[in-house]
Amino acid sequence: MNLFHFEANLYLYASTGHGIDAVAPGLVQGPAPIGAQIANLDATTRKIIEEFGLENVGIIRKILETKLVDPIQGPLSNLSVEALGGFVSAAFNADLTPTYNTYATTINFLPAAAAVNSLIHQYCVGILPHLANDDLQVLATSILGTVSARFGALRTLLYLNANVTVSPYHFNVATLVDRVAQLVNRLAMCGVKDEGLIVALQLGAENRTTTNVIPGDVNSLAFSRTEREILRSFYGTGNATLPGGIFPHGVNGEIAEEIVRERLS
Repeated sequence: MNLFHFEANLYLYASTGHGIDAVAPGLVQGPAPIGAQIANLDATTRKIIEEFGLENVGIIRKILETKLVDPIQGPLSNLSVEALGGFVSAAFNADLTPTYNTYATTINFLPAAAAVNSLIHQYCVGILPHLANDDLQVLATSILGTVSARFGALRTLLYLNANVTVSPYHFNVATLVDRVAQLVNRLAMCGVKDEGLIVALQLGAENRTTTNVIPGDVNSLAFSRTEREILRSFYGTGNATLPGGIFPHGVNGEIAEEIVRERLS
């Protein structure tokens, strides 16, 4: 719920200039995000990102309607240029000048959108086998189908622009996606579960291709992540009990509370 709320706001603000409350007033209680703004997207990408944001509103509504999950307050999220750009600076281990602006262009926005979706996709894959309630498992399977399709679409858009230079810097989209993937792997402390758009032949599907639109393990199966790996990444601290980054005050709910209580960094 924390992640879908965050992703809905990111996509909706970027595509329309308004968040989840404008689409479904009162659906989720919680503070407005910090620094969210409309992005300078091309018309086609704008419609795609808006659709993805609206889908998240429907997913949240359906989860709440089932009564299988206790409602939580939406967490405070930081969608500012500085917060999002900080991850890119960390990925390159340098203070980029000017600060990386996720909202500046379609090329700037797509890597962020895909990185967020990748983590949510991996978390859905990770929790699915552990859901004891049959009805919740059916719902989660349906949600995973939507998230997976979205993941493929975003990665395809990135691959089609892999060689485009990210202005005003000297790196291209492929390099940016690869560096962000490496950063997520370092923060999550879980080995390689995020990958770039181009990989060495020995890491490609069946060791026969360097194209890596859909990352996967040696058998081309989807990577999965735990709650702690997800929080380490979104917090940007490498510590599931130390908030920061996207969630300056942390996320809400029983799982997050248990992680803090048990000091499961």
